[in-house]
Amino acid sequence: MRSLVAPHVDIGSDPRRRANSWAVPDPAFSRALGAAGLIGMTWPKAFGGHERSPLERYVVLEELLAAGAPVGAHWIADRQTGSLLLRYGQEEEKRRWVPGMAAGEIYSCIGLSEPNAGSDLASVRSTARRDGDGWVIEGQKLWTTNAHHAHVIIALVRSEPGSERNAGLSQFVIPMDAPGVTVRPIIDLTGGHDFNEVFFESVKLPASALVGVEGDGWRQVTAELSLERSGPERYLSSTALLLQLIDHARMHPSETLTALVGRLAAETWTLRLMSASVASKIARGEDPALEATMVKDLGNSFEQAMPELIQAAVEIDPAGPEPLGLVLGHLLQLSPSFSLRGGTREILKGIIARGLGLR
Repeated sequence: MRSLVAPHVDIGSDPRRRANSWAVPDPAFSRALGAAGLIGMTWPKAFGGHERSPLERYVVLEELLAAGAPVGAHWIADRQTGSLLLRYGQEEEKRRWVPGMAAGEIYSCIGLSEPNAGSDLASVRSTARRDGDGWVIEGQKLWTTNAHHAHVIIALVRSEPGSERNAGLSQFVIPMDAPGVTVRPIIDLTGGHDFNEVFFESVKLPASALVGVEGDGWRQVTAELSLERSGPERYLSSTALLLQLIDHARMHPSETLTALVGRLAAETWTLRLMSASVASKIARGEDPALEATMVKDLGNSFEQAMPELIQAAVEIDPAGPEPLGLVLGHLLQLSPSFSLRGGTREILKGIIARGLGLR
């Protein structure tokens, strides 16, 4: 059995690189993780995986995020795309993509949100029409994280003409270098490039590109979103800021800072227990869709509130040069995007209300 030893990572002297690190791509580091057996940990060995438990994988993810490791290149493939293909994909597509994902050499992105639809996935307008034995994809996706680095996208599109809402939707695996696929960048306030627009113009796909059952895309993507919404990245994106606050409080002790550190540490621990309980449900083969949505909603609220709470408690220049100020300034600009990833707060609260029978 391969030991769980992560490769050394040099994140440099800039403390901002530790913040939101799961969106920071570093292909060399991803390949090193793959060689160490730390990607695709729960997948079958026949597809390059290592057949470890979901809880072992959770521990590794938590350590990587706490260290600020640049795991963005392979993150989505490891978190959900590989598992989705192994569960629903056709054999040809599984063999084509999954082993490379486990090796940290093939990266993926998620084609869900669209213009004028946002997190309302039932408003999907992108289409798939039959073309002989294959398919032709038309449409556009928005807020697609790391599409400019990805080799493949799993897109949710409308495959049944005239269907409405969550009926008639299907998922397709689309190579990013396929003719007709175009990626355009969306630059954030920090000058960073995580988000993208993806356009499909008469993209031709073989029959094997259909993921799962035609028309069953809504059920499949709901299961996929449980993986996307429940992980430790949903509350650890701002951990670098908390660690800098703790260091600052040691050097400049005060009752205000002690109370704030205690509050943030307690909330972090609570979210950790909630997130780990979702991982436990997945390990038991249960569907934690409702609990995962709660983790995502509460985790985003927490990591978005943290920069504002610290800014109110500490007199420090968010432009630096102190490390706390640098990370604070970075996250003050970046954190509004956290609630866009994986579903907006309004959509999540609607899902939670329905799950609890409140609407």
